This record gives sequence, C-alpha cells and structure tokens, in this order.
Amino acid sequence: MHELIAVALFTLLAVISPGADFAMVTRSSYAQGRKAGLAAAVGIALGVQVHVLYTVLGIALIIRQSPALFLGMKVLGAGYLIYLGYKSLTNTTRISLQGQSQGEYASLVQALRSGFLTNALNPKTMLFVVSAYTQVVQPGSALALNFAYGAFMSLAHWLWFSLVAVFFSSGALRRAMIERQVLVDRVIGAALIGLGVAVAVAGVR
Repeated sequence: MHELIAVALFTLLAVISPGADFAMVTRSSYAQGRKAGLAAAVGIALGVQVHVLYTVLGIALIIRQSPALFLGMKVLGAGYLIYLGYKSLTNTTRISLQGQSQGEYASLVQALRSGFLTNALNPKTMLFVVSAYTQVVQPGSALALNFAYGAFMSLAHWLWFSLVAVFFSSGALRRAMIERQVLVDRVIGAALIGLGVAVAVAGVR
C-alpha cells in the first residue's frame, strides 16, 4: 500500500510539472481543437509505455550504463523538441475556429503522433520512469505489478493532459489565443526550443 501511494505521488508530481508535453497539448488544443488536444493526450499516454517497457525489461540499465547510447537518446529528444519549436516559430498558417473539417482525421493522427513522439523521445519522462522503478518500486516485484504501475502512469498522464486539452480548447480561451496566434506560436516555439537546448546541454555535460 505504501509503495502504491509513493508511486502515485511520484507520478502526480512528474505529470503536472510543465514541460514539452504540456506545450504540445496546448498547441494542438488551441490550433486544431479539442479532439486534436485529446488525441495528443492519448499519444502522450502511449509514449509513457515505451519508457515503461524498456525499464521493466531491464533495457534501461543498459542505456544508463552506456554513456554514448544515453547521450544519443538525449540528443535525439532534444533535436525533436527544437524541430517542433522551430515549426511553431516559423508557422505562417492562420488558424480559424472552424478549422479544416476535411482534414480532421489527418489532424487527429498528426496530434496523436506528435504527442507520442514528444513523450517517447522525452529524456525527462525516461528519467522519471527509471527513477520510479529504481527508487520507489521494490526490487523483485512481480512483472504484472510492474506493468500495472506503468498502466497507472499512463492513465495519470492521459487524465491530466486531457484536462489541459479541454481547458485550452474552450471557446473563449481558444478564440483569444487564435486572435494572438503569432504571439502564442512564438511563445510555445521558444519554450520548446528552450527545453530542447536545456536537454542538449545537460546531455553534453
């Protein structure tokens, strides 16, 4: 019971801390609407499972003991964040509240993919999951229990970022953000690039 509470608190603190996932869901929600924001939240939850899978299977130990591999993962994650930030900074497509209904399916798939890749390549999530299993979960725990904890982590991410999506896709707020699209895109782009640079610098050290 104490272990479950510790995992829950650990997950809660990790989920609500601002980062790349938050920026991605915010961008998808205001730019493409609620469905896209919710799709990004699902993608993030699925991305968490990538980290859970290789941690539970012991691959994380290999990654952490291989400086070159660990650095490579950080650089890859940092590069993706910088790429997303650059796209947001240089975006010239004007958003409307009506959106593009003909491309709704494509936009949902894009939001899902972006959410998944943002989390799956996020070194912050990798370190969170690895830390949770090495510092909180007891060694030798049953495989089913380890995956149950992983499912809880994904559920927590999905619930939180679904709330974020609902908030930023609300009519009045979305309208206000669209009216200031250039500024909003630049703020989100700068935040993503800043996060990417921070990850890259931390990886070089």
